[in-house]
Amino acid sequence: MHSENLQQWQHNHDFVSINRQGERRTLWVLGLTLVTMVAEITAGTVYGSMALLADGWHMGTHAAAFLITLFAYRYARKHANNPAFSFGTGKVSVLGGFTSAIALGLVALIMLVESVHRLFNPQAIQFNEAIMVAVIGLVVNVISVFLLHDHHSHEHHHGHSHGHGHDHNLRAAYFHVLADALTSLLAIVALLFGKYLGYDWLDAIMGMVGAVIITRWAWGLMRQTSPILLDGNIDHNYQQKIINTLEQDADNKVSDIHIWKVSADHYAAMISLVTHHPKAANEYKQLLSEFDKLSHLTIEVNKCQEAH
Repeated sequence: MHSENLQQWQHNHDFVSINRQGERRTLWVLGLTLVTMVAEITAGTVYGSMALLADGWHMGTHAAAFLITLFAYRYARKHANNPAFSFGTGKVSVLGGFTSAIALGLVALIMLVESVHRLFNPQAIQFNEAIMVAVIGLVVNVISVFLLHDHHSHEHHHGHSHGHGHDHNLRAAYFHVLADALTSLLAIVALLFGKYLGYDWLDAIMGMVGAVIITRWAWGLMRQTSPILLDGNIDHNYQQKIINTLEQDADNKVSDIHIWKVSADHYAAMISLVTHHPKAANEYKQLLSEFDKLSHLTIEVNKCQEAH
C-alpha cells in the first residue's frame, strides 16, 4: 500500500466562474423587469399598442430568462465539488446562456408573428398614454443595461485563471435587457410617427425590425455557447503548436490528442505519445507549461516496440 500523499498528482476540477456581483445585479434587474412587464402589458391592452404589448410580453420571457441565469449561478456554486460532475460545473453557466439564447429566439419569433398579424389587422392606438408607458419602460431598461453592462469586470475564477473571463450566463441576461431597451425605443419611435404623421402601420413594422435584430443576438449567443457544450476542439494553430513542442523534444510522436473546453474559460487535454526513450509524465507537462489555456492535462506515454 502507498503511504505517500497523492495530492501533488491529483487534478483540480473546480472550473466554476463565480460572479456574485453579476448574480446580485441580475436579481435587481429581475425585480425591475417584473414591475415594468405588468405595467406595459396592462397599458398595451388598455391603449391598444402592439409595440407596447410586444415589449411587455417579451419582458415576461426575459424575466424567465433571468430566473434561468440565477438558477445556473446557484446550481453551479452548490455543486462545484460534486464528484458526479467529471469536470465540475463549469459548463452550467454556458448551458444557462444557451437556454436563454433559445428563449431570446422565441421572443423574436412571437414578436414577428404578432407584428405581421397586427400589420394586416390594425387596431386603434391611444398614443399619449402608450408613449408615456413606453418611456417609463425604456428608462427601466436603460437602468438594467447599465447594471449588467460590466458583466466581465467582476468575475472571479476558481481553479486556474487564464486571462479574460467569459460569463455566457450573464452575457445572455445582458442581451435580454438590451433587447428590452431596443424594443422600448422602437415602440416610442413608432408611436411618435403614428401620433404626428398618422403612420399607424409603423407600430407593426417596428415590431418586425426588433424581431430581426433580437434574432441576430440570439444566434450569436448560440454560436458562442454551443461549441463549448459539444466539446468543440481548440483552435487548430494552438493545437499544432502543442504537437510541435512535444515532437521537437527527443523522438516523441503524438499518436492521439484531444483538447476541449470544460468551462467557458478552461480547456482539458488528453495526449498520447510514442517514443523510444520514455520520460516521466511531469517532464512532458513541463514542456507544455507555456500553454496556459490547458487547465487539466493528462499525458499517456507509450514506448516504441522494437521491430523483430
